[in-house]
Amino acid sequence: MPGARTAPPVLYGASGWQAARPERKVYLMLDQPSLTDNEFEKISSFVKETCGIDLHVGKRELVKARLGKRLRNLGMTSFDDYFQRVHADASGAELTFMLDALATNVTSFFREPQHFDYVRTAVVQRAAASKINPKRLRVWSAGCSSGEEPYSIAISILEGVHSLENWDVGILATDLSVKVLDYARRGVYPRERIANVPKGLGPKYFTAEGRGEDKTYRIAQAVRGLVTFARLNLMGHWPMKGPFDAILCRNVMIYFNKETQTRLIDRFAGLLAVGGVLCIGHSESLAGVKHKLDYIAPTIYSRGR
Repeated sequence: MPGARTAPPVLYGASGWQAARPERKVYLMLDQPSLTDNEFEKISSFVKETCGIDLHVGKRELVKARLGKRLRNLGMTSFDDYFQRVHADASGAELTFMLDALATNVTSFFREPQHFDYVRTAVVQRAAASKINPKRLRVWSAGCSSGEEPYSIAISILEGVHSLENWDVGILATDLSVKVLDYARRGVYPRERIANVPKGLGPKYFTAEGRGEDKTYRIAQAVRGLVTFARLNLMGHWPMKGPFDAILCRNVMIYFNKETQTRLIDRFAGLLAVGGVLCIGHSESLAGVKHKLDYIAPTIYSRGR
């Protein structure tokens, strides 16, 4: 249309999408901070010591990209300066932001469904038949990410017990990331996030809200009420005493070396009830990890007497 204003062209550069300024015919580029070998070594060693995540050399570009964005937002040009900022922040807020940025959170409802089938059947049946604490059930989702795993556990338990009358059920869901925990507590997910919910369970445990592209699905209060979310560093102090009937720590230990995995498995075993089970991810293995757990099925282990 004559006289209509056109939007400036958008070009892609090394630092992201940038709008050109036609009147100057200059393309503005944000400098990408460089990450030296020494800076990467300091950051990777610190993260490993703090939360156990092994940022090997193959993760260098990931560190550069994710923390580089934070540096630009803060107006900083040096990873070393940012590292000093993290240490100088007595509140721990910047450390939390740093670890949130580096954590990878990929999950879905009923991911690796055989674990949830096992909870619904064997774990529930064992709790129902217990002579010590009949119908008392405690489960820990360690590395719960945005909530899909603990909510899937809760749905599986509800499907297994049929009625919560006379049952005492509690699910602890922990993660290092404050960001994903806030998302999980809301319990509201877009359509694509609930795609793996088994047929028939969606209408039963989710309520649709909104319309069209803005349509979301809210998890039922009966499910939410069974789950308690808390921030926890698996490498730090564990305030809970247990015992747990089941612990799910899936696709978390792939970020740890064998020494760290061994310590973690030993700590998990110490919090399991006799006969309680530990479920790990299908991309993980306890090969080379010393432990006292009994093999039940692929990725499922039990604490004997």
